[in-house]
Amino acid sequence: MRYGIVLRILGHLLIFLSFAMATSLPWSFYYGEDDWQYILLSSLISLAFGALSLIKPKQQEDLRPKEGFAIVAFAWIVYAMFGALPFYLSGYIPSYTDAFFETMSGFTTTGATILTDIEKLPYGLLFWRSLTHWLGGMGIIVLTLAILPFLGVGGMQLFKAESPGPVVDKLSPRITETAKILWLVYVLISAIEVVLLLLGGMNLFDSLCHTFGTMATGGFSTKNASIGFYNSRYFDYVITIFMIVAGANFSLHYRLLKGNFRDVFKSEEFKFYLGIILASTLVIGYQNYVLVYYDFTETFRYTVFQVSSIMTTTGFVTADYEQWTSNSQLILLLLMFIGGCAGSTGGGIKVIRIYILYKFLRTEIVKLVHPQAIVHVKIGETVVDRKILLNVAGFFVLFMFLIGIGILLMSFIGLDIETAIGSVAATINNVGPGIGGVGPTDNYAFIPQIGKWILSFLMLIGRLELFTVIILLAPSFWRK
Repeated sequence: MRYGIVLRILGHLLIFLSFAMATSLPWSFYYGEDDWQYILLSSLISLAFGALSLIKPKQQEDLRPKEGFAIVAFAWIVYAMFGALPFYLSGYIPSYTDAFFETMSGFTTTGATILTDIEKLPYGLLFWRSLTHWLGGMGIIVLTLAILPFLGVGGMQLFKAESPGPVVDKLSPRITETAKILWLVYVLISAIEVVLLLLGGMNLFDSLCHTFGTMATGGFSTKNASIGFYNSRYFDYVITIFMIVAGANFSLHYRLLKGNFRDVFKSEEFKFYLGIILASTLVIGYQNYVLVYYDFTETFRYTVFQVSSIMTTTGFVTADYEQWTSNSQLILLLLMFIGGCAGSTGGGIKVIRIYILYKFLRTEIVKLVHPQAIVHVKIGETVVDRKILLNVAGFFVLFMFLIGIGILLMSFIGLDIETAIGSVAATINNVGPGIGGVGPTDNYAFIPQIGKWILSFLMLIGRLELFTVIILLAPSFWRK
């Protein structure tokens, strides 16, 4: 491990964080609130520590996979550590554990909160809280690759370590160009949503913050009641559409913008993704119509919003789904695990992995019936490589193992089994609201401090696709 190059790149990332944090200052000045001094102080502290790490001499060697994994994992931890400072120093979140939890939840686009009264936060801190979503959504490293050309050398190792999904979809031979394309698409779609929310009557501040939460599939809102605060069909449907967009592969959006409509409709993952949302909406909607709302338009409005929010792991709420039937809640719990598409800002296992596992199991059944048959797992016309099959199977087994360990740990510290399952599922899948004591109308404030550190770790490994973080725990990783 060449620690010098790791520290140097982490230093550059911290310097970027300091400038990103400073973008919250205008809101503090505009609304005449005193949180600006804590934001500025936190920004300067981040800048100072970033500059200190640049003392190491620059190394020109390409990054190796080992350094790539270390940089990506530590970048997210460092961002949560320093990103928590404005909340902690200002006293609005007096516990550093709580401030770290809130910030890790923001950067990993989880949306789990310890705040009991969100609307008490000053505007500068609210903006920073939502901006952590937007930065973490497309990815800290992907953004850095797009704006800092020095990472172009060896940048593929960082891109692979951070990108969600079993394979990396390069849109350009140069990884820096791919990063720029992804962020341009991200910014463009975000701008469209901001405009549509403004046209519906939402003010600029709330439009920006809710767009950050939507496009990052994060779920932080500026209101205690989340999107339900507005009680608006227009806002519900606009945000539903953009949650579904954010949960799809962003390379498809790029191809769509270039006019390649055929690629979008040929994507089996995308069709499977939409099929799950439609089927879940129909099943839950039927139960809600018969037992809860008794009105078709209201049923569809609340059901499609909540299904899309949970499936894409956004976590916005407009209804208390714990008042729905137990069958409906079970479907929503399963949707948390499926998550969005590969190459999206959504969390969870990812639709493509679920689809590959389904195809794999189907071929195994065919082989049992016809032992001599040669059957391949295919996505469209492409045969899935055996390495990818093993990667997907290994990911699934490790994912379930970590969930089991997480539930045991949370139950050991005193949580009831429903809340333990809900909190672990909601954090490792980067959803936010879960079931039990962390349901849509609750928060994570009551969780013991050790539990918040456990859940913060689950958020991190969920966002970075398990292996990037778990590999750091292997002693052999640090040996020469």
